[in-house]
Amino acid sequence: MRPRPAGLSRRGFLGVLGGTALAAAGCGQYAGELLVGKAPTPEPFRVPLPIPQVAAPVAPGRYEVTQRVARVEILPGLRTEVWGYGGTFPGPTFELRRGTPATVRVRNELPVPTSTHLHGGVTPSDSDGYPTDIVIPAGGHAGGHAGHAARMTHPGEVHHEGARDYHYPVGQRAATLWYHDHRMDYTAPAVWQGLAGFALVRDEEEDALPLPAGERELPLMICDRSFGEDGSFLYPRDHEGHDAAYMAGVEGDVILVNGAPWPVAEVTATRYRLRLLNACNARRLNLRLAPGGRFTQVGSDDGLLAAPLEHDALPMSPSERYDVVVDFSAYPVGSTVTLVNTLADGAAGNVMRFVVARRAKDDSAVPKRLSRPPERRAPVTTRSFDFRRTDSGWTVNGRLYRPGDLLARPRLGTAEVWRLTSDFHHPVHVHLAHFQVLARNGREPAPTDAGWKDTVDVRPYEVVDVLARFEGYRGRYMLHCHNLEHEDMAMMADFEVI
Repeated sequence: MRPRPAGLSRRGFLGVLGGTALAAAGCGQYAGELLVGKAPTPEPFRVPLPIPQVAAPVAPGRYEVTQRVARVEILPGLRTEVWGYGGTFPGPTFELRRGTPATVRVRNELPVPTSTHLHGGVTPSDSDGYPTDIVIPAGGHAGGHAGHAARMTHPGEVHHEGARDYHYPVGQRAATLWYHDHRMDYTAPAVWQGLAGFALVRDEEEDALPLPAGERELPLMICDRSFGEDGSFLYPRDHEGHDAAYMAGVEGDVILVNGAPWPVAEVTATRYRLRLLNACNARRLNLRLAPGGRFTQVGSDDGLLAAPLEHDALPMSPSERYDVVVDFSAYPVGSTVTLVNTLADGAAGNVMRFVVARRAKDDSAVPKRLSRPPERRAPVTTRSFDFRRTDSGWTVNGRLYRPGDLLARPRLGTAEVWRLTSDFHHPVHVHLAHFQVLARNGREPAPTDAGWKDTVDVRPYEVVDVLARFEGYRGRYMLHCHNLEHEDMAMMADFEVI
């Protein structure tokens, strides 16, 4: 790997983007920069697939979780320090129910401040995880952040000492959501260190479907990491600066599913529901089944489709989700089925493996009609948002992010066409507003763009039109690139629902 510049402060980083650091990111390169680990690469398909524990409420509708440092075995025989919700990576899965409000108290016992965002949640703005609305660690913190709690580092920064409550009304349809850290300038290293988990919303419409359930419903958080010789997470920056060689984004050389390297899952020759999440900082995926097979898509980022769709491959940019069914009865008992990523070579081209162990009774099915999604509203206006690298850095409409600097003021209860353009691969995520992809470069969107979404991959020099619905709450929200290194380097913008 080529030599890397020393860590830079954000201000120093942005100051050199017009010169050598911009070139270092690789003009014309449309993926992140690979960070080669130093630990021995584990043999794939030896570690059993773990399933994150389900969070238990401490009272009806109330949960408590503590962000803390823990040492866990990820690579066999080594211990890795993680920052985890509940000390686990991924964090516990929150099983939420439409129409049943939930309050989650997050206590911070980490050495750094945090802000938790429920990704895909229709949430009041004061519980949305705004990047300058932060929880200061209980009892203060040390290291590079000493004294942080005593000073404001960004205009309008709000501090909560030790813990805070996030209120989630859960008025939305059944969907696969996730939660993660969202603090200003430090989302990427915090998520890399382990601050992420699933949140599954369920409702009566979904309950009525004969989809695979119980042990045959698998949440699969796919991410990549690099490790030091001692098993520690490697990341190309300290907590005081960015490494300019990785401004395109950081990719790890070990693929993890639910925190395990290239795991294996024993399945019966029946249908399984796979809730797929690309939780990588920057790595894009194109998932296939080997030696062959199809995915039956039943849901997208933010809920069930109206009818199932069949796909040979699933392109996934960071933070996108697919809810799919795979019928393992199509494979002989004793055979193996590997989930692969065709956008990567070598070991990173594998994700995980399924072993078809035995036959079993299967009373599940995928009906021809799945749900009655929200109808499209007629748009009241069209707005344009350009995600581009300029001499200043990663920008939206030519601007570096400044908290409170509004780029739009849509009205509650309306829909707008948002035209997204790009010079690079930018997975664009919109808070609060769910949307449908209308067109790519003026043409029909891909079949894999179907459904109501909150993230869309805007590819190099592409124009993507989406229809965004502003439902739920008034207040300040965000749109940003979900390549987390781009997000930390100011590729965000605020909008206010009025």
